Amino acid sequence: MTDSFAYRTAAEETWRIFRIMSEFVGAVDVLHNIGPAISIFGSARTAPDAPLYRQAEVMARELGRHGFAIITGGGPGVMAAANKGATDAGVQSVGLNITLPHEQEPNEYQTTALEFEHFYIRKVMFVKYSVALVCFPGGFGTMDEFFESMTLIQTEKIRRYPVVLFGREFWAPLIAWMRDVMLRRFAHVAPDDLELFYLSDDVDESVQYLCARFAEDRSLAGEPNAVEEARMRLADRMTAEGTRHGVRSQGPRQSRR
Repeated sequence: MTDSFAYRTAAEETWRIFRIMSEFVGAVDVLHNIGPAISIFGSARTAPDAPLYRQAEVMARELGRHGFAIITGGGPGVMAAANKGATDAGVQSVGLNITLPHEQEPNEYQTTALEFEHFYIRKVMFVKYSVALVCFPGGFGTMDEFFESMTLIQTEKIRRYPVVLFGREFWAPLIAWMRDVMLRRFAHVAPDDLELFYLSDDVDESVQYLCARFAEDRSLAGEPNAVEEARMRLADRMTAEGTRHGVRSQGPRQSRR
């Protein structure tokens, strides 16, 4: 009985891995030719009449007019605003929707909609197919996406690309805490780590910053920066975790049995 139960459990876990692989493959198949895109994060609870909703819509539209596709989580609030702006600009408006116990209402402005069972696969796609990130005020999900991106950039698991924190009233206290507590009191981050993002309250300034950074480093979209990089292939673009190889630990290792 014990062996039979263990076998069934292992088989179920194996098939779960195949379902996870299938979710990755399906997303890659849809998004691999998206071109330069910018992921926009923010609260699903932002009301359509809120200033931040309008600012997210305008920013996405302006970025779209500069040739960037827009990627969001596909839900309401800031996500709907950004998808609407992208649609108005006539660029690809991607929604990476997540299935939740309490149903997420997908917004109507997605021209490409994907649905994910797993948050971690969804977060890979936010980073893998973007050349920049914009974080509007949000809740736990926005914090998760922001700090995971910071971790990947700080540890150089992905190329350093621009991250805009939009909304000083919301983000400034968090930045002050990172500076005063994480850096000065506990020294758990380095001074340069607090230079990995750009704080702004102005849509035009943010758009100009993102366009300028992309113009400086076209390799984020797989394009060579210089003649000596001309052999770079599109498939080699380093925008997702695991595409930059690290140095293995030199400590004692456990043997596999």
